[in-house]
Amino acid sequence: MDEDQANAEKSVSSMSLMKQNNSTDDIWRNINSNRDCFQKHALERTNALTFALETEEQVVPITDIHDSSKQLQSAADQESSEKEKSGVRGSFENKTILKPSPSVGTSLIHLLPEATNAKSNGSDSGCPSMMDEAWTRLKNSFVYFQSKPVGTLAAALDPSAEELNYNQVFVRDFVPTALAYLMKVPSHEPEIVKNFLLKTLHLQGWKKTIDNFTLGEGVMPASFKVMYESFQKKEVLKADFGGSAIGRVAPVDSGFWWIILLRSYTKCTKDYTLAEQPEVQKGMKLILDLCLSDGFDTFPTLLCADGCSMIDRRMGVYGYPIEIQALFFFALRCAQQMLKEDTDSSKLIERIERRITALSYHIRNYYWLDFTQLNNIYRYKTEEYSHTAVNKFNVIPESIPDWVFDFMPLRGGYFIGNVSPARMDFRWFLVGNCIAILSSLATMAQTTAIMDLVEERWEDLIGEMPLKIAYPALEGYEWNIVTGCDPKNTRWSYHNGGSWPVLLWLLTAACIKAGRPQIAKRAIELVEQRLSKDAWPEYYDGKKGRYIGKQARKYQTWSISGYLVAKLMIENPSNLAMISLEEDKKIEKPRLTRSASWPCSR
Repeated sequence: MDEDQANAEKSVSSMSLMKQNNSTDDIWRNINSNRDCFQKHALERTNALTFALETEEQVVPITDIHDSSKQLQSAADQESSEKEKSGVRGSFENKTILKPSPSVGTSLIHLLPEATNAKSNGSDSGCPSMMDEAWTRLKNSFVYFQSKPVGTLAAALDPSAEELNYNQVFVRDFVPTALAYLMKVPSHEPEIVKNFLLKTLHLQGWKKTIDNFTLGEGVMPASFKVMYESFQKKEVLKADFGGSAIGRVAPVDSGFWWIILLRSYTKCTKDYTLAEQPEVQKGMKLILDLCLSDGFDTFPTLLCADGCSMIDRRMGVYGYPIEIQALFFFALRCAQQMLKEDTDSSKLIERIERRITALSYHIRNYYWLDFTQLNNIYRYKTEEYSHTAVNKFNVIPESIPDWVFDFMPLRGGYFIGNVSPARMDFRWFLVGNCIAILSSLATMAQTTAIMDLVEERWEDLIGEMPLKIAYPALEGYEWNIVTGCDPKNTRWSYHNGGSWPVLLWLLTAACIKAGRPQIAKRAIELVEQRLSKDAWPEYYDGKKGRYIGKQARKYQTWSISGYLVAKLMIENPSNLAMISLEEDKKIEKPRLTRSASWPCSR
């Protein structure tokens, strides 16, 4: 009897300890210890899901991804839980798997027997107060036009600051906020997303003149603000197309993010009427015409200026940077789904398909770097002329920076920052690599290798506060030349190796798609230790991201929304469907003639 009582006390103590410890590893170990109790049920679910993924045209509803952690509950508790969830978005009837895709299928199969429980308010037992605070601050940052929400401020109100650093709605900054409200439970709130899409579309039609130079018709604004016109006695919108930007650079990525967000809105709400409106179709076509226009260029990539993307200051990110190319590819594939197939669109769709095929081939082959490829480049010969050249871009092996040899693990790889004649930017850029995964620009093997690299170089790329926007930092003479001695982009600060919490949502989405959610869970835990306590800063400084950025603004809206989206996707991986595309089998093996190129061994 004493022995039974002791065992019972041990069991109670063990359960108590488990509840107190919210780390991912401990939760997963507890689930693994109880897996035998419901192994048969999990196996049946996995087999059913695998069969569904093998059937291309079948869409199979699945129960909440977290149900596998509830198998020890009684039948009565399960029935009650199902009744409480009925009618709620994300319930049994409403959840569907993405279209068959090996990457997404692997992710969901991997998560089914190992998912953890989640509360209906979108927060788990680890940090409910942080989630509540995030939603409250996000709501307070709403911008209204004619009594309707049309976006969020770039930075929420900071009690310690006299004024906002930016009091307008930035297109790229609003994307994670829009996703958060599309994923919000128990019911999503798409109104602000729809209003944002329509207002930015309206601004696209404006005549865009900067210093007596007229921009292309399809350019989307970098940002806009709501102002009160005292003469007309009404609210008006004032757009910025780069005329007020640092360096006066028009944004290349705004139009891409607009198309991607339009697809996310449609995927979530099933409201196809918005995308089918004539003005919306015209807006997409204007963006695509601008990007697909013929030029004196032999590359299928998109030529752009420095400072035209999220890294909007001089950082040597120009020409054909990976972030813009990945976003370009993503937007083209989203447009394929959103454009109406009619006489006017048929030629444009054909141009899109040709560009996608060429672009995927170019990026997958020439931008990819792993240990084998690095060794090939190290042994390149130069000045090769003819169609049989191996060193196609005439890269000088001596130009390879020393840090690359130490950084590159035997297991792993990534898309480098840039490729152009005689020049390769070997730096790691997180946005481009994550977007490549989500858009299926990266192959399955490349997706796995990118995840391997993140794990192998965790201290460098994640550190103590996720996530490094670029690695490594520019220093010394290189910093002087490339950044123009930019005082904000000093080493390991801001865009020059700084850590940006907003990027957490991109990493989380990429990890789920790759079937490696444990990487994202670990990063989220790091964020939850400090981000709210530090007043939601814009970025962190230092090699490991230990210090709040020296010029970082507090209560940054996209730091808040980036965290929310990451949590909502981890708790309900089916949200990935809004921001992920399956592989296109037509471009998996492009039929292109080519000579021997650098990915091949010599």
